[in-house]
Amino acid sequence: MTYNAASEAYKQAESIGLSEVTNPHEIIQTLFSELIKSMSAFERSLSDEAMLETKSSSFAKSLTIIYSLQTSLDFEKGGEISNNLFKIYEYSRQQLITDLKKGTPKGVSNAITIIKEIADAWQQIGSEVSK
Repeated sequence: MTYNAASEAYKQAESIGLSEVTNPHEIIQTLFSELIKSMSAFERSLSDEAMLETKSSSFAKSLTIIYSLQTSLDFEKGGEISNNLFKIYEYSRQQLITDLKKGTPKGVSNAITIIKEIADAWQQIGSEVSK
């Protein structure tokens, strides 16, 4: 995992105090949490024309976090798991772009569900490691 890549890319989008977090596992946990929030805000904004600013900012934030997650993968150590995660992140990115173009939250809803499952598994791994 490239700690600096994940940390720096996200700090560029919006600072949420990641500079104070020194545990790479916690950074990824924070990225998942923020990704779910921003994708959910994007999803809600697609059905409300008055939320144009929210749509734009949550879209950009989601893409930046996905990029951070993708660049933090260690393909040498992670092997097939890293490859599969990259594909899921790429799928999520494509769903955001497609839904922005179409103005419907169909794909992003599916992507949120998948990201939540990965975030839950990541949280369980963290609980097991800290025991």
